[in-house]
Parts: sequence; structure tokens; C-alpha cells
Amino acid sequence: MRTLVVGEALVDRVTSADGSVVEHVGGSPANVAFGLGALGHDVELATWIGADARGDRIETVCRSHGIALSPGSRGARSTPVAHAHLDELRSATYTFDLEWAPDDFPSPASFGHVHVGSIGAVLEPGATQVRRFLEQAAELATVSYDPNLRPALMSLEEARAAVTGILPFVDVIKASDEDLAWLSPGRPLDELTAEWAALGPALVVVTRGGDGALVRVTGSGEQETLPAAATRLVDTVGAGDSFMAGLLSGLLDADLLGSVEARGRLCKASLREVAPAVERALATAARTVAVAGAYAPSRAELG
Repeated sequence: MRTLVVGEALVDRVTSADGSVVEHVGGSPANVAFGLGALGHDVELATWIGADARGDRIETVCRSHGIALSPGSRGARSTPVAHAHLDELRSATYTFDLEWAPDDFPSPASFGHVHVGSIGAVLEPGATQVRRFLEQAAELATVSYDPNLRPALMSLEEARAAVTGILPFVDVIKASDEDLAWLSPGRPLDELTAEWAALGPALVVVTRGGDGALVRVTGSGEQETLPAAATRLVDTVGAGDSFMAGLLSGLLDADLLGSVEARGRLCKASLREVAPAVERALATAARTVAVAGAYAPSRAELG
């Protein structure tokens, strides 16, 4: 089965606390695509990058992971750049230089699963096109969504509208506790996961850094926090995207994503049935934070 990832690809220009600078290929949806490719899945990336040296670098990374770049993805005036600034604790904050105006997306009929997320689901004019595409895709394939919100690029109202508008078409949503704290300050996570589950997703997962991941299974009503995997921290760049890739990989392998029939199985799944996918997600994220940049681990590295 093939997976289509829709959203931004860019270059992370990472400035450390000591002033040193290094560039990595990234972008939240692109990182998810790279992660899925590294884990052996058949992936295509629909994005919006330039016909320039940084765009060449992104395409090279796609090829290295066996990922196809959708036709029309290289029409941007220049390849987007995310400026990541690391503090003394190696935690990243971002500013951005990008546009998101893709010409078109592939037919959803060619894919078993579609993933969208982050800036590409909010930034206009492309965000409207993404939501229209999801309306079609949800009839033919399973859908996942990672808001991965960026306050530097979007208003709170825009972010709330994007999440609310996309959730009815989504089978799996993964968000961070930081996303939820910005969207709904002061509200308990249990309350928010229940609210999101009621809007459509069969699986809601909230990452909590070193405190693991809160998992809510809509069909059974079960909710539990699974612990984070032990690791050493180099930086947090790409950790959430690696988690998302690991989660999708586990669900695809379990036939809980990838077709309309798989959607039916996910809707009836128990926490026990989805837990191995969440554990794979925790393991991939742990491996990513132990390496500089948005590193995508292979299955062999996960043991």
C-alpha cells in the first residue's frame, strides 16, 4: 500500500547556543515522509519547494529514503527555510521564511493512506486546497493529521479553525502537549482528547516529551499514558515527526491504516491493539533526539 504525505518540506537552519550553524533538510510533513521511508514504507511526498540548491538537496534526501516527489512540487520561487534556535538545554524555537502555494496534489485514488500536517494545513493559499483534498481522500483512504502548530506563522484563530475543520476527515491525530496548551490554555488533556475523539478520529495521541504519550482509543473509550523510551538528548529537532512516522508505521503494519477496510478495524480496536504502534513511535522519537537534526531511524536501529 502507498502513503501520500502532503505538506511543507524545507531546510532547517539550526543555530546552537554557542552560535554555530548547520543546515538539515526538514519540514514536519517531509520528516514524516522520510521517517516512513526509512522504516520501509512506500511513500510519495507532495510539497512546494524551489528549483534551487536547497530544493535539490531535499530531492536527494527523498531519493535516499526511496520517496517519490510528486509532480509539480518544485514550483516555488525558493525553497523554504526554518530558522531553528537551540537554547542551552538544546530545545528548539523556530522562525520561518516560506510560502505554501502548491499547484495540485495527486489523485487520492492511488494511495491507501494520506498524512497531512503543520504549516501546510494552515498557511494560505495552500491550506484551503489541502482541506478540499482531504474531503476527497477520506472517502478512499485513511487519513492522519499532526497539527504541529507554529505560532510564529499562524494566529490562534487560524490554528483553531484548521484543527476543527480537518478533524472530521481524520482517523488518527497526533499532537503535542505544547500544541494543546497553546490552542486551549488551562484545559485538562483528558477533556481535550475526549473532545477531539468525538469529532471523528478513531485514535488520539498526545506526546508529552519525557513523560511519554497519552493515548485515547475512541471505539473502546480507553485512555492511558505510555512511558517514553530511555534515551540521551542531543536536540529535539524532528522528534514529534519521528514519533508520527513510527506511529503510522506501526498502524500500517497492523492493518489498522491503509484502506477503508482498515479504518473499520481501527474504529473497533482496543488500546491493547494500538499500543505496539505507539511503542514504535516512542522508540523512533527516542532514537531521533539522540542524534543531531531530524534523524530518521531504520527498523534495524529500533531492534
